[in-house]
Amino acid sequence: MSQQHGFSIVTKRQALMYLATVVILALLPIFITSPYTYHIFILTFVYITATSSLRTLAISGQISMGHAAFMSIGAYTSAVLARYVGLTPWLTMPLGALATMLVAVLVGFPFSRVRTIYFSMVSLFFGIGVLSVNSIFGKYTGHINGMIGIPPLFVGSRVPYYFFFLGLMVVCLIILWRFETCRIGVCLKAIDQSHEVAASVGISETKFRVLALGVSCLVVGLVGAGYAHYNMVISYSSFNLLASINMLVYMLIGGITSFAGPIIGTAVLFMVPEIFRQLKEYTPFLFAGILLLVVFVMPQGLVGLFDQIRSLVNKDK
Repeated sequence: MSQQHGFSIVTKRQALMYLATVVILALLPIFITSPYTYHIFILTFVYITATSSLRTLAISGQISMGHAAFMSIGAYTSAVLARYVGLTPWLTMPLGALATMLVAVLVGFPFSRVRTIYFSMVSLFFGIGVLSVNSIFGKYTGHINGMIGIPPLFVGSRVPYYFFFLGLMVVCLIILWRFETCRIGVCLKAIDQSHEVAASVGISETKFRVLALGVSCLVVGLVGAGYAHYNMVISYSSFNLLASINMLVYMLIGGITSFAGPIIGTAVLFMVPEIFRQLKEYTPFLFAGILLLVVFVMPQGLVGLFDQIRSLVNKDK
């Protein structure tokens, strides 16, 4: 799936807007009293980070349909090491992230030249395979019932988790943005446009695509590990095919051509079903409708819509 991915050049005005958003989110707990509201914000931070890491892979033309499976590797690795080995979660989380990156590199290397829909199919089968492996080690992962008794990061209030996942999201987004805007990101976008032309100027498709997959999975493995210690219960349903498809939909609806796309897409699509909780069973139909609207009316996603509104406002001034 080849897209015209633009370069993410952040202007001073945009940087101030991003900084203001982080400051507002940091001050928001002053006004939040409901634990459930904290829970929704924490999950939003988790999936913004995970979906943004998916876009890091997508800028090279590779669309993964098994990203939640990589998230599960980080989650289960950290949870098992913390519960059965007795290591502190603050150590097992980075170990889970490194384990995810290692698996991604080992799996990605032989398939680095598999492109477009074929790579998507490979990633889909990989996701199914990971769930099968988890069932083999059901003694530790809890089989289909899920794994319980995972040591928490913090005891008591959800407020520390709010700030932890907010900080983790900000740090990961900065790393992913820098990765995209440096020479590596330029090479990935060149490979997406034409791997033949990129190869003619010495850009190794295998090297850069495996690197993109490794960085992407390092981030999603880390946030998956954090999620395991926050929820303290994980199961196959948390990382199934639907979870991967949701990430893909968040990215596409937000706008794959912009770094802010997955952030906006996840924030909107994750929050809307929670606002209308009584209609939550109709969420797949809502997503399908929004996706069709984006495909036919807003090909650049919600980011493109915001850009059009801003252009109209500036035009009237």
